[in-house]
Amino acid sequence: MEYHKSIKLKDGRTCILRNCTANDGKAVLEVFNLTHGQTDWMLTYPEEMTFTVEQEAKFLQDRTDSADEIEILAEIGGKVIGTAGIGCVGRREKLRHRAEFGIGIDKEYWGLGVGHALTKACIECAETAGYAQLELDVTAENERAIALYMSEGFVEFGRNPRGFRTRENGWQELVLMRRELSGGNQE
Repeated sequence: MEYHKSIKLKDGRTCILRNCTANDGKAVLEVFNLTHGQTDWMLTYPEEMTFTVEQEAKFLQDRTDSADEIEILAEIGGKVIGTAGIGCVGRREKLRHRAEFGIGIDKEYWGLGVGHALTKACIECAETAGYAQLELDVTAENERAIALYMSEGFVEFGRNPRGFRTRENGWQELVLMRRELSGGNQE
């Protein structure tokens, strides 16, 4: 799936949102490891990422070639500052209407509108792909992210009080959120 858009950030800079390609493997892997080390709210720790640059490049190219999955990067002046993506929850009939959403942005660029723009881009791509529902999990402590998702139409549908177990802080509660999409052809 392909995507390309230019947006103006709150500080006046231009940010390019575009689908990742194989050529972005190294930069995407670097920003992934950076963002996963900046907070305790991400799914993994940086050292748990075992992809090589070549494996990441193949993953990104597979997403570009996909009709219903995508990885989108945000870049300012050629520097990758964040990524977001959607993936199919499952290919079987009972699951194929659902997509999952994930996002990570370099902390240096928080509060500029990048998160909103990447979230909107993923919603747009999920609708284009024909999904009926977009889902995510977010730690309950991440109040800014929850507010962002709610502003984009996500609603809470449950909680997992022991969703994450962190090295430093123990258990983290996960908020389960979903957004209905107009692109879904299933009822």
